[in-house]
Amino acid sequence: MFDRKKIEELILTSLVADAYSLGAHWVYDEKQLKENNLNWEELNNPLSVWHKDKKAGEFTHYGDQTYWLYEFLKDKDTFDENEYLKYWESKIASYNGYIDGSSRETLENIKNDVVPSGSSSTDLSIVGRITPLLLVSKTKEEFISNVEKLVKLTHNSQKSINASKFFAKVLLESLESKEIETILLELKEQSDSHIQGLISRGIASKAEDTFDTIRTFGPACDVDEGFSGIIHLLSKYSNLKDMLICNAKAGGDSSARGMIASVILMANKSIKQIPQNWLAIKVVI
Repeated sequence: MFDRKKIEELILTSLVADAYSLGAHWVYDEKQLKENNLNWEELNNPLSVWHKDKKAGEFTHYGDQTYWLYEFLKDKDTFDENEYLKYWESKIASYNGYIDGSSRETLENIKNDVVPSGSSSTDLSIVGRITPLLLVSKTKEEFISNVEKLVKLTHNSQKSINASKFFAKVLLESLESKEIETILLELKEQSDSHIQGLISRGIASKAEDTFDTIRTFGPACDVDEGFSGIIHLLSKYSNLKDMLICNAKAGGDSSARGMIASVILMANKSIKQIPQNWLAIKVVI
């Protein structure tokens, strides 16, 4: 059902968004965000201590885990979540990057035979990793089902599941060349009251400054903070470069916001929107 070339372009887009976000990812201090030596036109070394061993062109742990999923799925026809969990566990065992709380709790659950293995994390970052699942999804329904399977492996909270399924539906609709704000308003009507509120405040902020808006919504990792920031980005921007620069300057969990928003924005646009120098990432799709 889905064009493989387009899917691979979107996977690449998500990885570029993560690599670009590395510079200011998890920087929360406003003074540091406004006064630093980052070149916003380029990929940058990270400012954050959490990524101290990373270099420009590499990924945060979000991008790394997205690439693991792509590597696992690229020659498969279906998504076997149990086999992927074994693969994921083997990759984590030798991983030199940051192992976040959701990953640590998931590893503990695997050790204790907890099923589903996923942590109780309500982080938004898992949503940014769903794009490779399009490679093995023959229908919209299968994609949504695969998304839920993936999320439960590491982020088994209702907030993360609901957010992932919502943005998966937005991505599917955007692939059909529908206007993004129209998609958001239509899916809002099908959502629970909590998500409706997050959508409404995001759309209402589209004329506001991105730095101030994201700082007001909350720049951190939780769904309740990041969700509306993504809606703001999708409502305000039609150009990938502008969106990612303004998103990165706001700091916090810029990668989660950027990965999700970029894939949706680019679902019906040309990959030529990605600046050539941002394509200097450390993997090949």
